[in-house]
Amino acid sequence: MLAKQFTSSNQEQKEILGKYLTSFQRKLLQTSFEENLSKKERQRIKIMLLADEGKSQTEICQELGCCQATARHWIMMARTNQAHNWKFQRIGRPNIVNDKYLTRLKQLVNQSPQSVNIPHTNYQYPFRRWTAQKLSQHLDEELGIKITPQHINRLLKQMGLSTRSKSTPESEPLRA
Repeated sequence: MLAKQFTSSNQEQKEILGKYLTSFQRKLLQTSFEENLSKKERQRIKIMLLADEGKSQTEICQELGCCQATARHWIMMARTNQAHNWKFQRIGRPNIVNDKYLTRLKQLVNQSPQSVNIPHTNYQYPFRRWTAQKLSQHLDEELGIKITPQHINRLLKQMGLSTRSKSTPESEPLRA
């Protein structure tokens, strides 16, 4: 009988506290939700609060319009007593390309590779035109930031640049 009373009072206490969060954590999340936050930050908090109310991952995804992976991650954060970390985790992919990188990329594209020294040498490149592959390799050597040639092409397109030469119809030789 005593065990039954202990179990029922323990369950009642758990229901009052919620499924995963302590009353302190819940209050902290609720007050944080009132602050001026980004949409993603609000979503994180809401996921943990809804999970604490006993909602399933599917119900949370339907209510908030988020993906399963996002809901699963933040439910796990609530479960493992890490709800306080909601603001310390970055949102999105790391930004490795900085302003210095973009400026240098623009400089390189606007000059001939034959006038650029190969990093850590006194030699110039033998080729006449930059390729995304060569730009990627050069910038990795020079700045230590490695990105794919495809991303180089995306960056160039965003800047209105290209590795292709701008030839006019008069300057192209006629092909038979």
